[in-house]
Amino acid sequence: MAIQAVLKMGERSLLQRSHEVDTFNSRQLEQLIEDMWDTMTEEKGVGLAAPQIAVNQRVVIFGYDHNPRYPDAPAVPKTVLINPTITTITDEIDYVWEGCLSVPGMRGLVPRFVNIRYQGYDQFGNKIDREASDFHARVIQHECDHLDGTLYPQRVEDMQYFGFCEELENNGYLEPQPCDEA
Repeated sequence: MAIQAVLKMGERSLLQRSHEVDTFNSRQLEQLIEDMWDTMTEEKGVGLAAPQIAVNQRVVIFGYDHNPRYPDAPAVPKTVLINPTITTITDEIDYVWEGCLSVPGMRGLVPRFVNIRYQGYDQFGNKIDREASDFHARVIQHECDHLDGTLYPQRVEDMQYFGFCEELENNGYLEPQPCDEA
């Protein structure tokens, strides 16, 4: 296993646009993806973007059968997505509380499109073209934001709906739930 440190909000590199991957099916890419899965699993995440482990490439992973941080969320297929693009299928937006491994111990109410189409490549260069909705779509949008240097707090529209989990729970904004460790 090669668990990597997850960069935290405040690290400048998290605010940069990542570079396209131009070489697929390489040992270097395979090692990056292995490190990402190991790190995401260790941190109990539902997704991870390469910039979160200090690799400035357009690579995200996501997926799980069950996740303790989001116990009510349905399973999302395990996916490696490289050089992704997202298009919306409908204009419907939903507001849901989000967290992030790079912003531990906090949550924010974030608007995201409910139905999307995502395209890109797997680690072997095979095309991916899928549709996703609800939490699955939210996870993809969140992870792909990292590739453009955007963290979820930048998407929170009203800062009264952003804060530390414990305080949000104590003040009745957020139902008690498993939250990231600080």
